[in-house]
Amino acid sequence: MADNAGRITLWGVEVFIATAEERSITAAARRLGASPSAVSQQLTNLEGAMGVTLLQRNARPILLTPAGEIFRRRAQNIMNEAEQVRTELAMSDMRGLTRFRLGMIEDLAADVTPQLLTQMADELTTCQFLLETGASHFLHDQLDARALDVIVAAEMGEALSGMEVHPLMEEGFVVAAPKGAIDRKGDVLRQLKRLPLIQYTSRHHMGRQIASHLSRQNLRMSHRFELDSYHAILAMVGQGAGWTILTPLALMRARRFAPKIDVMALPFEPLSRRISLTAREGILQDMPEGVAQKLRPILRQTIIDPALEAFPETNGVISLL
Repeated sequence: MADNAGRITLWGVEVFIATAEERSITAAARRLGASPSAVSQQLTNLEGAMGVTLLQRNARPILLTPAGEIFRRRAQNIMNEAEQVRTELAMSDMRGLTRFRLGMIEDLAADVTPQLLTQMADELTTCQFLLETGASHFLHDQLDARALDVIVAAEMGEALSGMEVHPLMEEGFVVAAPKGAIDRKGDVLRQLKRLPLIQYTSRHHMGRQIASHLSRQNLRMSHRFELDSYHAILAMVGQGAGWTILTPLALMRARRFAPKIDVMALPFEPLSRRISLTAREGILQDMPEGVAQKLRPILRQTIIDPALEAFPETNGVISLL
């Protein structure tokens, strides 16, 4: 087998970009689904081919050299052009698509994604499917950077230019309180103010959305906990440690705590978010719309109907679009 050292490969460029962004060989390997040793070897090959040192790998975190900074500005253009060529070649017949990179919010990854990918695999028999799960803001960044083809995530406001958006479902935020702690016939807001608010982390878009909404309502809720885990939040609510504001999707992710909590509408101005499929406009022909059409019945069957059964209070709060 010919030795690839001395050649600049697309894989080497992709490895460099991931390492430059993650500032860690281990994190880059995890992101790329490769071993750290394979990532390190690709970097060595790339630096050997270019005759310069691109990364200070002994630094923690890894740092770019001046040459690395220059190459980083060009590297993403190289990958963008390669991706454009790939998609243009596939556009003549989408059945010949060889790789599909899907980003899915964690809320839907376990229940929805397997059914969707199974259906797509039956149609695109020569296609390799790559899945990235994460928070909505992360997936939008990955799509914008052309690291993903299609994402299913919460909308972040006005869509960026050059993107096509296919709305899938809308869900309102609700209150989850300890079982029996709130008299629904009384002043719900006053009762909630007597309990600590267990907040969803403001490091994620959804947490910032909740915090901004409370601020607009001139509501200052005392809180000691800010967590990024639905399970941890609802476990604490179920134990009587406080109350929270979440969505039906979040409740479904931690539905085992349903017997220990009461769900009710927000006792102030409603708040909602929209889950949509987003792709770069005109790249995959009508494929994004077709994926959205496949997703809607899956969402109905695996998310919306079970949510209404588990939490009847979400009737009218969660809906298909």
